[in-house]
Parts: sequence; C-alpha cells; structure tokens
Amino acid sequence: MLERIHLEILTAIKEHGTLTKAAAALCLSQSALSHSIKKLEGMLSTEIWQKEGRNLRLTAAGERILALANRVLPQFSHTELLLSQIAKGEMGSLRIGMECHPCYQWLLKVIAPYLDNWPEIDIDVRQKFQFGALGALLSYDIDLLITPDPLYHTRIEYIPVFDYEHRLVVSASHPLAAAEHVLPEQLADQVLFSYPVEPQRLDIFSQFLSPAKCSVRKHKVIETTEIMLQMVAAGRGVCALPGWLVEEYSNSMAIKSLRFGEQGIAKQIFVGVRTGEQKIEYLNDFIAQACATG
Repeated sequence: MLERIHLEILTAIKEHGTLTKAAAALCLSQSALSHSIKKLEGMLSTEIWQKEGRNLRLTAAGERILALANRVLPQFSHTELLLSQIAKGEMGSLRIGMECHPCYQWLLKVIAPYLDNWPEIDIDVRQKFQFGALGALLSYDIDLLITPDPLYHTRIEYIPVFDYEHRLVVSASHPLAAAEHVLPEQLADQVLFSYPVEPQRLDIFSQFLSPAKCSVRKHKVIETTEIMLQMVAAGRGVCALPGWLVEEYSNSMAIKSLRFGEQGIAKQIFVGVRTGEQKIEYLNDFIAQACATG
C-alpha cells in the first residue's frame, strides 16, 4: 500500500507547506501529486492531510507516515549512493559522528594513516545531530560514532577502542596541585570549565559531584580545548579532561591533573557501527586503525 513516493510527497508537504511548492520540489504536477495521495487515502480509509487556506496540514495519519518517511528515506538515499559509488568504482566518504570533544586530537592521528590506505575515501566529521548521535547512526546520517558514553541498541555494535582515566585539571599554582586526588566537597568553591555538553552527561557531575550531592560554584562553557586549558593555567578555574590529553599539554602549560577520589573515574572510547556493517572492509579498517592508535 505505502510506496516511496507517498513518503516523499508527505516530506515535501511538511517542508514546503503548499501543494504547488511540494509538486515543484518533486518535479510532479499538482494533479499527479493529489491523485497519488487520494488513492492512498482511499486504500487507508482515512485522510492524510487537510486544507487550511492555501496550506496543507497533515492529519494524525499523515504525521505517522511522515515519521516513517524520516526514518526510511535517509536509508534509501544512503543505499542508492553506495550502489552508485560501487557502479562507478568509487567508495565516497566515511561520515564520522563525534560525541567526544577532546578526541579530535586523537582522531587526527587515526585519519592520517587511514587516508593513506584508502585514497578514494573522503572523511566527513560531524558533531551536531538533529535527533542525537544514536539517532543519526540509526537513520544512516553517519557511518561511525565515536563516543565515551554508548547508548546500547539492538541495531548498534560498540567496539571498545582504548581505556583512559578522566582527570581533574588545575593550574600548577592551585592549592590542590600538590594533592594526588580530589574529593567532591573540595570543588564547592571552584569555577568549572567544560565543553558545551549537558551537565548530566559530564562525568564530573554524573560520576563524582552529583552522587555526593555536591556541585561547583560556577559552571562555564568553553568550546576549544586550548582556550580551556589556558584559562585553567591562568588560575581562572578547573576542568575535567582525559588523562592522555592532559599529558599532551602538561609540558607546555603550567597545569597539573588529579584523580577523582581515591578510585578515579575509568572510561573507554567506543566506535559504534550499525549491526553487520563491521564486516565492511573500509569500516573495519578504520576501527582497526583506531584501536592501533589508541
């Protein structure tokens, strides 16, 4: 009953609002577009849209079909692109989703040798997702997801790449700099710098401060690692970063890292792929390179 053209029509209606604009976007006549939907409405015995002046409003049934279109149409496009590239002897691009702000320096070390091994593949790194990173992977908007906090799903496989310890970073002259570890209550009067991530997804909150019912004096967002560490080195506040990243900057900046509590916060970086696609050669090679670089 439902066909791809129905999904495309409803997507165009939702985007453009009117029958005229939707028909133009799909290179169809208005009559052909209307006839297709009327036929579908007849088979379903329910209205798909309603007219409101010159505009069209999707009914509950239409919205349900649109939700299906948002999931299915990207998969059609992705598969058609792959088939086209195969027919032309091309591989196209590898679209990587990033949920790990400090991992860009590490990713550069992975990408360089990977591009040498796969000269026909381009790399596209994406960080902003309309429906979240997991949604982007499930809807074929990205091919791989790099994350320290996997959200498990039956259609996604997560491959652990490397282990690391999450550390508190302070200036070399900070009162805490001489300590080996920090307690939650010791951060109550501190300014915390972090990447633009929701506090509940930051390990310093979820695994350290919140369980102890503690917080910081002020929480400020900074997008770049270098500026964040410059602020910390200048004594303006503290931040939390992977230990391996802190080590890369500790020789050139007056900073010191401490363990969170006596046990510390142990973390892993994962590469997420859709189930079954790990066997694809160029994806598998990227994962192997990521594990070797970790």
